[in-house]
Amino acid sequence: MISGIHLHPELKKAFLDLGFEEMTDIQKKAIPLIQEGKDVIGQSQTGSGKTAAFGFPILEKVQGNHGIQALVLVPTRELCEQVTSELKKFSKYKKINVTSVYGGVSINPQIAQLRYADIAVGTPGRTLDHLQRGTINLKKVKILVLDEADKMFDMGFIDDVKRIISQVPKDRQTLLFSATVSREVHEVVKNYMKNPHKVQAQAYVEHEKMVQHFYQVNSRDKFSLLVHILKHESPGLTIIFCATRHRVDTLSKNLYKQGIQSERLHGGLSQNQRKQSLGMFHSNEANLLVASDVAARGLDIKNVSHIINYDIPKTSKEYIHRIGRTARAGKEGKVISLLSEQDHDNFRNVLDDRSLVVQQLQSPEFQRVPFAVSAREPNSKAYGRHSGYRPSGPRGYRRPEGRKPYPAHRESHSRGRSQGHRRNPHSN
Repeated sequence: MISGIHLHPELKKAFLDLGFEEMTDIQKKAIPLIQEGKDVIGQSQTGSGKTAAFGFPILEKVQGNHGIQALVLVPTRELCEQVTSELKKFSKYKKINVTSVYGGVSINPQIAQLRYADIAVGTPGRTLDHLQRGTINLKKVKILVLDEADKMFDMGFIDDVKRIISQVPKDRQTLLFSATVSREVHEVVKNYMKNPHKVQAQAYVEHEKMVQHFYQVNSRDKFSLLVHILKHESPGLTIIFCATRHRVDTLSKNLYKQGIQSERLHGGLSQNQRKQSLGMFHSNEANLLVASDVAARGLDIKNVSHIINYDIPKTSKEYIHRIGRTARAGKEGKVISLLSEQDHDNFRNVLDDRSLVVQQLQSPEFQRVPFAVSAREPNSKAYGRHSGYRPSGPRGYRRPEGRKPYPAHRESHSRGRSQGHRRNPHSN
């Protein structure tokens, strides 16, 4: 027995081998209900241990060489690989075949692996592709998991998910995990779940240990200020978030020219490139990751000391997902947002969540450094080459007429509400 929860001996042994000392809050609440066969809605943030919350009880119910009995749908390739890897670790003493299916790689090896799979973890686009080809058989599925459901629907996958659900037996157990409960999540719960039990994890992020700051800076000085922060603040593991994959590439190249080594993460990289970048960051061989939101969503990266918003996200929900990667498990964390003129509307949307605490700091004096713009970089005029030095001192925020000012102090909170960002649903 672990924390009052019974696990099969081979799973308990794997649990202890992985160095888990006790169950997390979401695991304590969800595992007994899943073991009883209940439909469960789990509301928890990234890093709360939700993969183990559904993984261990699923592995208790799945038998080897009996076809696909559990299907886990996730929004991104990275999360697909991460969940698959975790389930394989959990089942090290039980002969279960776990297979991942996602786009961006050859489909043929997946077709071969699916013939022997007991659990399939997939992104909606590639899973639907296999269904249309007849290369995945879901007739024996008895457990369906929708992981990071809010993100999946924000990305435009809800119709794909509905089509996949229509191919899964109705006599099944459905588990849904989501950081927030959006309108689309409510729709799926209402139409596809049976008397679900809702469990909510305590926040894993410790907001009293997180400080959130922003700097007002002219767009032509934004990169120079970033370089100053990285060289003078000496941050530990740091994630810099950008709005587009092109911005990720451009920023990483310019950092390299300033003697700052970084790894990149975005949807335009090959799977091997993405795995290499994450591997370097996870192993602390690199301490700086420049990433887009979609590529970084769902990744459990420990010991992140700084989150830097080079571009301000469009919604409070995306902002909250970004900052949730720091100030974890009793450690301190810092969030720094670089706010230039084109970020005003987005930042105002972020602060629609009236409980966020984001304080303005006085901009330091810093040396102007050149920033070379890619031909494909949007808004290139705002990020062109400049030379010389021009101090970027604190002038305060002068808002456009009729606009509300940014509040300087707000209490901490971890919920947002938005329409989200959508992209091509088959690009994963």
